[in-house]
Amino acid sequence: MGLQLEQIDRVETITKEDFIKNYFKPQKPVVIERFIEDWPAYSKWSLEYMKEVAGDKTVPLYDDRPVDYKDGFNEPHAKMKMSEYVDLLKREPTKFRIFLWNILKEVPVLQKDFSYPDFGLRLMKGLPMLFFGGRDSYTFMHYDIDLANIFHFHFEGKKKCILFDQKQNKHLYKIPHSLITREDIDFNNPDFDKWPALKHAKGHVAELEHGNVLYMPEGYWHYMRYITPGFSMSLRAIARNPKNLGKAVYNVFIMRTIDNVMRRIKGQKWIDWKNEQAIIKTNRTNNIS
Repeated sequence: MGLQLEQIDRVETITKEDFIKNYFKPQKPVVIERFIEDWPAYSKWSLEYMKEVAGDKTVPLYDDRPVDYKDGFNEPHAKMKMSEYVDLLKREPTKFRIFLWNILKEVPVLQKDFSYPDFGLRLMKGLPMLFFGGRDSYTFMHYDIDLANIFHFHFEGKKKCILFDQKQNKHLYKIPHSLITREDIDFNNPDFDKWPALKHAKGHVAELEHGNVLYMPEGYWHYMRYITPGFSMSLRAIARNPKNLGKAVYNVFIMRTIDNVMRRIKGQKWIDWKNEQAIIKTNRTNNIS
């Protein structure tokens, strides 16, 4: 038995009106399969092309080690030249991922390869972010600090995406004062003896291929696993729901500050306490003794 996951709706393409009515307003995820075939990026963007245009750039790399109290917010675990990184991805499985890489800033020539699609939401134009991963690398289950609407465009290979909405928090072993679940949960193959509350979580799943776009509604939890080496670009639109906007402001200005202060004062004890609380609270809410 695995997680309770339903396949995310798939459409070939979509009008702005249908997107707003069927997906944005009900806050429902969707995969749009053939929306960007007129972008130069659709035929050009591959790992090899990235090596060509950005090979000499030094890129920040992240792996799946647990959070350490000494780590700064989004501090990389290693650095490497993009050309070396692409060679590594193609050569062997690696845990190293590139996360939140701002291509506008780093490789301006790539801006000519895509346009900002009109989904009826105002996209933040300064923030197109790239994400890369090797075979079987994955991101921890998390949601984004600003609870934005996210359009995730995938290039090269295949990627598995598991999503949960915020109503599922009580089943997910969410870490207090943070945006992640317990990092020792394998969402690809969860151990229900160890994490019994996960049996009650209801989520969504999709596999993305080259050129697919995944819409993730506001504040959706997401776990991404690279089935093959590949990369994706995210475009974001600010949260519209006033409750989510309020949460975003709280996360950025209050939650993150509390967490940083407590890490400085208590060090690893603070991280350990949060991890313990995730189990205690989740089990209590789900009446698990």
